[in-house]
Amino acid sequence: MSRLQGKRTLITGGTTGIGLATAKQFLAEGARVVITGNNPDRIASAQVELGSDVLVLRADSGDVTRQHQLAQTIEAHYGQLDVAFLNAGVSVWQPIEAWTEEMFERSFAVNVKGPYFLMQALLPVFSRPASVVLNTSINAHVGAARSSVYAATKAALLNFSKTLSSELLDRGVRVNAVSPGPVDTPLYDKLGIPDAYREQVNQDIVRTIPTGRFGRPEEVAKAVVYLAADESAWTLGAEIVVDGGRTLNG
Repeated sequence: MSRLQGKRTLITGGTTGIGLATAKQFLAEGARVVITGNNPDRIASAQVELGSDVLVLRADSGDVTRQHQLAQTIEAHYGQLDVAFLNAGVSVWQPIEAWTEEMFERSFAVNVKGPYFLMQALLPVFSRPASVVLNTSINAHVGAARSSVYAATKAALLNFSKTLSSELLDRGVRVNAVSPGPVDTPLYDKLGIPDAYREQVNQDIVRTIPTGRFGRPEEVAKAVVYLAADESAWTLGAEIVVDGGRTLNG
């Protein structure tokens, strides 16, 4: 298939999970791909897995200065950018009394501030037309306990897909969102769940999903491909929910 043939693409947080699966889908669709990550071991592993034609960059998604440097690197590498999948994020779940100001600010820096200022820095680099896809979450809609800060960051990111689509329409840039439900990715390994309880937690999560299983990263990646491709040219400010029916019952 060649729905992204020759398109110059950027995927943040592309070394694992949904980001890595999307990089593979983009390559299969004929795209040129640059990905970012922040863990040296995962960067090295992704480079081997994706091959030498893919540029793998280290970038802290919560560092605004680094976002401007990333935009400059993208311009030097491609000249212009056709597709940006802003996927990098952190997922920290804990009760309100456990949060500190530093932790709060870090979640918003990575999940909201970084993507926002990366888009700002990429404005001179985007081609006309260009597609931006934001990886949000069904937690922007679902009031799950212990998710207060994470859900708030994703709700803010989701709103960017609407407000910035309106603002950037005249520049030829459309912004859409993909909102996954529970997906079997390394993100769940970062939630701090003790191994002794992990299986029980997984079972509890699966019981909330009508299809009876976690999603696969590849299933989300296919939705991203659609939003990135020219076939979705009349789609902007939209959200594709990929959640196995998790939000059907609130």
